[in-house]
Amino acid sequence: MIKVCIAGGTGWAGSALSKGVCEHPEMTLVSALSRTYKGKNLSDILQLDSEPIPVFEDIETALSETDFDVLVEYTKPNIAKTNILAALKKGKHVVVGTSGLTEADYKTIEQEAIKNHTSVLAVGNFAITVVLLQKFSEMAAKYISNFEIIDYAHEDKIDAPSGTARELAYRLSQVQKPNVFVGEDELIGEASSRGAKLNEVQVHSVRLPGHVISIESIFGLKDEKLSIRHDSGASAEPYVKGGLLAIEKVSSFTGLKRGLDSVMTF
Repeated sequence: MIKVCIAGGTGWAGSALSKGVCEHPEMTLVSALSRTYKGKNLSDILQLDSEPIPVFEDIETALSETDFDVLVEYTKPNIAKTNILAALKKGKHVVVGTSGLTEADYKTIEQEAIKNHTSVLAVGNFAITVVLLQKFSEMAAKYISNFEIIDYAHEDKIDAPSGTARELAYRLSQVQKPNVFVGEDELIGEASSRGAKLNEVQVHSVRLPGHVISIESIFGLKDEKLSIRHDSGASAEPYVKGGLLAIEKVSSFTGLKRGLDSVMTF
């Protein structure tokens, strides 16, 4: 049995994954982190058919009072790094679902994982359709060197761009850097309206009511355009299957891997 602790286990995505772990025949949910519900029983909160699951306020308490194999990090970027590093120092494997961590954050995280002979699987988005979008976009980037990314989300999403957009920008930049037709010093007007550059890839973040989470990669050639887009609905269900797969696979390597497809067979 894989023993799991979910940081953010009472949140929108975390609660759905908590239920998925409890229903999985080879996993057991032993604890969760939530400042709001600290000291309570997750089984009661989520109406789970399981033994009592303690909810702790912080990672240090969870590490000292429960024994687990995998930490699933599903909180906020300002505390995610602290949780991840603390777990790694105790020899735990970590699955990262939290968005907003930077390249510098992941460099530090990778060093800590290697130092402690453990592993981190960073997944910007657990949905299988997002995995396919990433793969198809990488394929397109091999042949089309003109591309940008648009990241859509609800109005109160605090991280911009999303972890999914950050990951996609990183991956496309590893295929090739996109062409720049007009440099920043040549622009007239508001240069910030062109979005932000991540790994030399132009990324635009839209935050409006009516959106859940969507990601779009756009490729252009003379007289032709290719758009590859993922749209999610209001349910967290699309992320459960990928989350369970990540928990299963995270102990199969040492160090850092990025993207669910890094542990999948195509």
